[in-house]
Amino acid sequence: MTKKNEKMISVIVPCFNEEEALPFFYDEITKVFADLKEDYEIILVNDGSTDNTLQVMKSLSEKDRHIVYLSFSRNFGKESAMYAGICNASGDYVGFIDADLQHPPVLLKQMLEALETGEYDCAACRRVDRTGDSKIRTWFARQFYKVVNMISDAHMVDGAGDYRLMTRDMADAIISMSEYNRFSKGIFSWVGFRTYWIDYENVERVAGKTSWSFWGLVKYAIDGIVNFSNWPLDLASFFGLVTTAFAFIYLIFIVIKYALFGDPVQGWATLICVILLMGGMQLFALGIMGQYLGKTYMEVKNRPHFIISQTNKKEVKKIK
Repeated sequence: MTKKNEKMISVIVPCFNEEEALPFFYDEITKVFADLKEDYEIILVNDGSTDNTLQVMKSLSEKDRHIVYLSFSRNFGKESAMYAGICNASGDYVGFIDADLQHPPVLLKQMLEALETGEYDCAACRRVDRTGDSKIRTWFARQFYKVVNMISDAHMVDGAGDYRLMTRDMADAIISMSEYNRFSKGIFSWVGFRTYWIDYENVERVAGKTSWSFWGLVKYAIDGIVNFSNWPLDLASFFGLVTTAFAFIYLIFIVIKYALFGDPVQGWATLICVILLMGGMQLFALGIMGQYLGKTYMEVKNRPHFIISQTNKKEVKKIK
C-alpha cells in the first residue's frame, strides 16, 4: 500500500517480441526502484507478440506484486500500447520506457528528482548521439526534426524519444487527446507543460532485434507530419497555383508568338512532357489529400485504439 506522503510511480513498458530482453530489463529497473522510497507499478503491455513475451510477463507478475501486464488481442502498434498503459496507470507520476534497455532505467531517479522540485511537469530524456545507427538513418532523423519544427505548432526536440516521467496532470491531458491516429512525440509537445531535459548517450539493445525498419520509420515520420501540420496541403495548393500561373504566361507567349511572327505551335515531345508533369503533380496532390482523407476516415469510424484480451489488473479499461 502507498503511504500517506508517498507518491505512486507508474512506468509503462510497450513490448513486442521482447522475451529475451524482459528478464534483463526487470533486473535493472527493480534495482532502481529499490533505491527509491515511492511505491510503484510496472505496466508491461504485450502488443500482440508472437514469441513468449506474454509468458515472461505472467511469470514476473506471479513473483512481484508491482508487475501489471496488459496483453492485446493482436498487434495494435506501439502508440496503442502506450495509450493503453497510460489509460490504466494509477500513479501520481506516469512514465514510458522501452524494454530493450536502450533507455537506461537509472535515469528514472534523476527524472523523479526534477519533478519533485515542483518546477517541472515532465522530465524527458534525449539522445546526444546516434551511435549504432547508419549515417543515412541519422541524416533522415535530423532532417525530420528540422522539417516538422518548421511546419508545425508542436516543437519536437532532436533526439527526444518516449522515455519520460510526467505528473498526473500532464498524463490526464494526454489521455484526453483520444485521437485514433496517434503520434506521441507530437502529443507530448502539443499539450505543453514544463519539461526538464536529460541528455544521455545512445545505448545498444541488451537482447533481441528491433521491430523498426527504415521504411517503418519513414512512414512514422510521415504520420507525424500529417498529424501535426497542414503544410502538405498548403504545398499542394502552392504547386497548383504556380503551375496555373506558368501555364497562363506560357499561353500568352504562344499567342503573341503566333500573332506577330506567324510561328506555328510545335513540339510533340514538349507536349508529352508537360502532360506527364501535370499528371504527376495532380497525382501528388491527390496523394497528399488522400493521406488526410484516410486519417479522417479512421477517426470517424471511432474504432477502439486497443483491445485487451488478458491482464492481471482487477479494474482495467479493456477497450479504449
